[in-house]
Amino acid sequence: MEKAKGFLELNKEKAERVSRLTIHPHRVGFEGSFYEDFAVRGILVDRVESGFVSCTFKVPPRLTDKSGNLATGAVANLVDEVGATIVQVEGLSLTMNVSVDISISFLGTAKLNDELEIISKVLGRRGCYAGALVLVRNKETGELIAEGRHSLFAKQGSKL
Repeated sequence: MEKAKGFLELNKEKAERVSRLTIHPHRVGFEGSFYEDFAVRGILVDRVESGFVSCTFKVPPRLTDKSGNLATGAVANLVDEVGATIVQVEGLSLTMNVSVDISISFLGTAKLNDELEIISKVLGRRGCYAGALVLVRNKETGELIAEGRHSLFAKQGSKL
């Protein structure tokens, strides 16, 4: 426990750097949030069809790990965001959905500045439950970086 606690504690230098950060309050509906600016900035929608969305994303330095690879958490975030987007594109819900399950197979790695193709397909829906398949692929080499399944739930009465 002490080892974990020591790992998570900030040293004096890091604590000072964190204390100097200025994060302004988010104005919902008027501007992007810190999350949107940090995690999803740069996703470009290339094609939208019934049951299908294709996006491009160039791996930025802010989302790489110590080895220079796209961080696994960033991959999970892409699966979450693009998986939820396809459900919205299909008009399956007019209200905010809640992620019920995200399952990701990490099959390769992406490096800084690699251009990725992220596609999402609707797997189906039943009542208030919908599912999507998300593939993250290196656009130049065709290597499959990750395959994810994302299921979402919307409360009763929404148009899911």
